[in-house]
Amino acid sequence: MIKINNLSKKYKGAEMFSVSSLDLEVEEGEIFGLLGPNGAGKTTLISMLSSLIQPTSGDFTIDSLDFKNNKRKLQQHIGIVPQEYALYPDLTAFENLMYFGSMYNLKGESFKNDIKKQLEILGLANFSNKKIKTFSGGMKRRVNLIASILHKPKVLFLDEPTVGVDVQSKNVIIAHLQALNKQGTTIIYTSHHLNEAETFCTRVAIIDKGIIVAKGTPEALIKNQPEANTLEDVFLALTGNALRDYA
Repeated sequence: MIKINNLSKKYKGAEMFSVSSLDLEVEEGEIFGLLGPNGAGKTTLISMLSSLIQPTSGDFTIDSLDFKNNKRKLQQHIGIVPQEYALYPDLTAFENLMYFGSMYNLKGESFKNDIKKQLEILGLANFSNKKIKTFSGGMKRRVNLIASILHKPKVLFLDEPTVGVDVQSKNVIIAHLQALNKQGTTIIYTSHHLNEAETFCTRVAIIDKGIIVAKGTPEALIKNQPEANTLEDVFLALTGNALRDYA
């Protein structure tokens, strides 16, 4: 579903590459985790794959579509759940979803019914006509998720989809993502919640300083790392204990 060849990104004025000569393949139907410390290049990689920023070099395809020649068509095949809330605070949940759906030319009664169905599945039916600015963090995350899947994308990019939410919201979000995956959606997921990634992802790649230092199933990575009992043990063994603060 995704094939990445020698992909690199160096921001203007930066001394180092954020992503460096990266090769990766993600199969259709996978839940693939991109894990790494702060500043490792995860968000940069997702931003390139989402056509939000231009690579410095290299190329990639999504569903056999080359990003250089099929950018508009490629964007129709993907959904993005960003790390920051991407919603209009003074619009209601329903109004937000109607607006984002219209960007994909979705309209009519069937579309409105789909919005109502998604709101109900994610426990938001009673709040559909409330303004987003009145919502809790977990509720905003759930509306963000719905906005990203209204057009039924083949690939869904998730950048920290459960950060800052309560346990109940996290469980609802993860369950809905698993249901989408069973329906055929390929998922690319980044998170600092390594326990969550260990049980949620079918495969993961650990990225550090813009390169992949390990990839495989969580079980295989744990088995192959001496004295590791969890994915977090593997992560720390490969990336170290040093703080990764950056500004």
